[in-house]
Amino acid sequence: ADFDAKKKRKVAEIHQALNSDPIDVATLRRMAISEGGLLTDEIRCKVWPKLLSVNTEDLPPLPGKELREDNKDYQQVLLDVRRSLRRFPPGMPDDQREGLQEELIDIILHVLKRNPQLHYYQGYHDIVVTFLLVVGDRLATALVEKLSTHHLRDFMDPTMDNTKHILNYLMPIIDQVNPKVHDFMQSAEVGTIFALSWLITWFGHVLSDFRHVVRLYDFFLACHPLMPIYFAAVVRDKTEALPCEGAEALAQGAQRSCGCPIPGSVQGQVGHRGLEQPALVAGVGAGWALRTAASTFKDFELASVQQRPDTVLRQRFRERLRTEERTESILAKPRTNRFVKLAVMGLTVALGAAALAVVKSALEWAPKFELQIFP
Repeated sequence: ADFDAKKKRKVAEIHQALNSDPIDVATLRRMAISEGGLLTDEIRCKVWPKLLSVNTEDLPPLPGKELREDNKDYQQVLLDVRRSLRRFPPGMPDDQREGLQEELIDIILHVLKRNPQLHYYQGYHDIVVTFLLVVGDRLATALVEKLSTHHLRDFMDPTMDNTKHILNYLMPIIDQVNPKVHDFMQSAEVGTIFALSWLITWFGHVLSDFRHVVRLYDFFLACHPLMPIYFAAVVRDKTEALPCEGAEALAQGAQRSCGCPIPGSVQGQVGHRGLEQPALVAGVGAGWALRTAASTFKDFELASVQQRPDTVLRQRFRERLRTEERTESILAKPRTNRFVKLAVMGLTVALGAAALAVVKSALEWAPKFELQIFP
């Protein structure tokens, strides 16, 4: 009963934030980070666009199949999507899953075509499929495009230089969270490569329960772009200490730790850093940070707090359509009237010329005619 009451209060607070003008994005972020996240996919369909500052009333048209023709990424995307069976709900009918896989391919190719500066990487489809399953293909296309040009931007460079540098944040953060674990990992010469799939798929590739995946996406969408590496550090801190058996054993233990829901301690340790530039690892290549998604987060955050609620957007969208229809009608009428006027003028001129010719001829032969009648 207490849980249901808390859930109802949270739902009410989310809807109130969505209907505020401007939208109360700070509250939406707090709801996404707090216990339970955004609760349902229905709510996520409303809140995720606000966290990414996407106007749901002005979505791009669905991509067409022509994207697959002569596309340099098509074959690799096709292979990755075909291997993504485990990312779909168990028991889903084959025809439905195959249809979603086709939509997944189209979304990825659409985003890449519209943004030639972005480069596909293996694991990108693990993120895209999460949005597809939650919000559907058309809205997913818009959300993934915005995400790709902001939070995921560093992973979509021609090289992995920026991705590797983000991974370099991991050990200093672990040292701050738990020096013993840091020293253990150093002595085991584990490195940071075990966290690569966590980082570039937002844990979507290693979490088996879809509920945990979307809960984690609530968290990351509400936070700073570097939050996934902070979360990886805390998850690694929660992994039980293993004997120094090398990187493989330690990586397996770390992956097993991702199978559980987000612990409250993780929210407590990293949640408060989500809405600001992380300072903990600022000394690790501060100049490099200026060239990454982290450098654009302030502008991204500023744009998000200036959004209008959907009710206002829908009203403005309808008004815009009515204005466009009136404009087309007004433009059409003068065009029609002008043609009519020109036709009438032309006919008038023609008739006038004919009448003038008749009168002129009459004046020429009238005297002769008169003489003939009246000799």
